Amino acid sequence: MRVCGILLFLLLAAGSCSKPKEPERVLSREQMVDVMMNIYLAEARMGLLPLTRDSAYRLFLPYQDSLLHKRGIQDSLLKKSYAYYLQRPAELEAIYDAIIDSLSLREQRRRDLPGEQF
Repeated sequence: MRVCGILLFLLLAAGSCSKPKEPERVLSREQMVDVMMNIYLAEARMGLLPLTRDSAYRLFLPYQDSLLHKRGIQDSLLKKSYAYYLQRPAELEAIYDAIIDSLSLREQRRRDLPGEQF
């Protein structure tokens, strides 16, 4: 009985020393910031067009596909990455903070252009 207990302990100990599970393939924070910022900007532009919501959505989908294709990203990877970051609120918050900072900087630069007024 004692030998079985020792063998079980050794097997469990050996199993706990295995490599840690590698994180699943997801977009980096920088990639998420870039993609999401461009998607939000496109959505904002669509909102300015005199279109019904359905029409704007039909125009937006091909643009989103094109945006992802240019970056070599499949929509399934974007969805998987978003789900990954949803499970990590601190990292998702950092992504949104970076998006807000980038958009604020972009707005400030636009305001600083000569002849631009809001």
